[in-house]
Amino acid sequence: MITLFTWPTPNGQKIQIMLEELSERYDARPVNILRGEQFEPAFLKISPNNKIPAITDSDVVRDGAPLSVFETGAILIYLAEKSGRFLPTDGSQRAKTLEWLLFQCSSLGPMLGQATHFRRYAKQDVAYAVERYTNEATRLYGVIERQLEHTAWIAGDDYGIADMATFPWICRHRRQGQDLERFPRTKAWLGRVSSRPAVSRGMDLFKDVAKQAPLDDEAHQKLFGNQGVLQ
Repeated sequence: MITLFTWPTPNGQKIQIMLEELSERYDARPVNILRGEQFEPAFLKISPNNKIPAITDSDVVRDGAPLSVFETGAILIYLAEKSGRFLPTDGSQRAKTLEWLLFQCSSLGPMLGQATHFRRYAKQDVAYAVERYTNEATRLYGVIERQLEHTAWIAGDDYGIADMATFPWICRHRRQGQDLERFPRTKAWLGRVSSRPAVSRGMDLFKDVAKQAPLDDEAHQKLFGNQGVLQ
């Protein structure tokens, strides 16, 4: 069985959506990143980069312990391959899906994350950073908009892991300084993904728990301080 270690952030919600889409039983455990639980030794054993999400799979044992997987792209590929769903087996379409998944992991997510940070969470107003990352977010939205001119879903004609990876970031467009009226195809795609019951369930997982963990000074330090940096 899959055990998911997560928190309701965009990266956590990617895997939450995938597991709900698979409609198989899994165990979900919150890792309160606002209180530093991502730095606890037990979690670091399965996620050495001290980031959520991570999974373990009790069906696969390595060195006496369940297989663990960290990094969202790797987790999505692992779950897709294990289930035989949401990742094409055809060579060209598989490559296209992986292309857009890695676009999300390497470009879209990091840049939208920076835009959100400097617009919403930075303690100092850094005008250059706000402009830099908001503009880059706009450019990346344009990349998606052009792709959706030719396809119904991010990577082609079928819904898949590229959509699951992208959705939790795009649904936070206002935090990134983006107006979806400028991107009508992206807005329509967002509506199609939102209408899926599994997506709603995945997005809601641990949301109530997170509401009880305020973003106070301690949380800000845990998230954005130098904890975990070798001294």
